[in-house]
Amino acid sequence: MNNPRTINTASPIMDQAQQDGERTYWADFLSLIKVGIINSNLITTFAGFWMALYFSGTSFVAQWETFVLVMLGTSLVIAGGCVLNNYYDRDIDFKMKRTSNRPTVTGTMSLQHILMLGIGFTFLGLICLFLTTPVAALFGFLGWFTYVVLYTMWSKRRYTINTAIGSFSGAAPPVIGWTAVDPYFHPAVFVLFLIMFIWQTPHFLALAMMKTKEYRDAGIPMLPVVHGFPITKRQIAVYIACLLPLPFYLGSLGMFFLILASLLNVGWLVLSIYGFFMKDDLKWAKWMFIYSLNYLMIFFFAMILVTIPGF
Repeated sequence: MNNPRTINTASPIMDQAQQDGERTYWADFLSLIKVGIINSNLITTFAGFWMALYFSGTSFVAQWETFVLVMLGTSLVIAGGCVLNNYYDRDIDFKMKRTSNRPTVTGTMSLQHILMLGIGFTFLGLICLFLTTPVAALFGFLGWFTYVVLYTMWSKRRYTINTAIGSFSGAAPPVIGWTAVDPYFHPAVFVLFLIMFIWQTPHFLALAMMKTKEYRDAGIPMLPVVHGFPITKRQIAVYIACLLPLPFYLGSLGMFFLILASLLNVGWLVLSIYGFFMKDDLKWAKWMFIYSLNYLMIFFFAMILVTIPGF
C-alpha cells in the first residue's frame, strides 16, 4: 500500500495541461455550435416573444415558463443545426481560414460524437418548443430543415441563390418567439419575418465579398465568386431598398421607433450606394458588414424598448 505522505499529487505542469485541455474542448464546443449565431438569433427570438406579449396584452410574468422554454428550445435547435452543418461541411471547411479550426477539421472531437450532438440538440430543442405551442415547434423544425437540408446539403455548393434559401432559417426565430405565445398569426409577425429575411442577404453578401478568395478555394458559388463585385453591390442595394417601407407597418410602436428604424434603413442604403463610387471594395464590404450587425442590434433593441410599459 502506498504511504499517503509519499503519493505525489498532480504537478503544476499536469494541472496546467488539464486546464488547457478543458479550455480547448470548451472552445471547440463553442465553435461547433456557432455560439455567435445562437446569440444573435436569440435576440430576434426574444423580440418576437416580446412583441407577442405586447400585441396580445399578456404580461411577462404570466409567460415566464414559455420564455424559458422558447429561448432554450431555440438555442438547442440552432445549435443542432450548426453542429450538423459543421459535420456535413468538414470536407471543405479546412480550405477556409475562418473554419479551419473547427473540431470537425482538426479531429479534436470524434465525428460520431459530433453527429450525436447535432441530432440530440435538435431533438431536445424541438421538444422544448412543442411544450410552448406546436406551431412554434413547426417553425423551429422548418428553420432547421431549411438550414441543414435545403441550404447546407442542397444549395450551398450548387447555386448562388443559396444565400436567399438560407435566409428563411435566419428569419424563423422571431416567428418562433411570437408563436410560442400566440400561435395565431398577427400581421406584425410577417413584418418581423420579412425584415429578418431581407436583412440577411446584404449581410452575408458583404461577408462573401470579404471572403471571396476563401469561398472560391472551397468551391462555394457565392454571388461575388461567380458574378463579381459589381452585381453583388447592386443586389445588396436592391435588398436594402426593400427594407425601407417595412417599419411603417409597425407604426403602432410609435414615432420614435419609426424615425429610428427609417434612419437605420436610409443610412444603410446610402452606404450601399457609396459602394459604387468607392475604390476599395473590401473596405466597403467590411463597413457594410459592421453596419449590418449594428443595424440588427439597434433595430430590435429599440423595438423592445419602446414597448416597455411606461417608456
